[in-house]
Amino acid sequence: PRDVQTFIREYRADRAIWWYTRSSFLYETLNQALRLLDTKVIVAMALFLHDLHRQIEQLHREQLPGYHGKPFVVYRGQALSNKDFTNLTSRRGGLMSFNNFLSTSVDRDTSVIFIPSPETTPNFRRVLFILEINPALTNTPFSRVHGH
Repeated sequence: PRDVQTFIREYRADRAIWWYTRSSFLYETLNQALRLLDTKVIVAMALFLHDLHRQIEQLHREQLPGYHGKPFVVYRGQALSNKDFTNLTSRRGGLMSFNNFLSTSVDRDTSVIFIPSPETTPNFRRVLFILEINPALTNTPFSRVHGH
């Protein structure tokens, strides 16, 4: 509630990434709604989603020339339920899709830090995704957001 009041009072569209990446209710609420396809929450956050996507697209256009069309690797650490892990491994070599904005890092060790410990998530498998991004082939906007 205090975070919500601050958000309502201080939010600006050009700071959507900053609001999303700061430690607050937004990141957790939005990703949970997207993961569960909670349309009530998604609709309530539609303007914020629009602003966030638009800001990522803008940064993507600005940053794309700096990649010179060369592929690069990013990492994402997370925990998956045993069921989701089994589903994932049974489709090895196939396509994957995520229903949320993916936060990744070019630093493997940084991504590993974000994997919850087995003690806090006993029925989950610890997973490190290694994603090769080819900026010459993707039509999905991505951007470095550090400092935005």
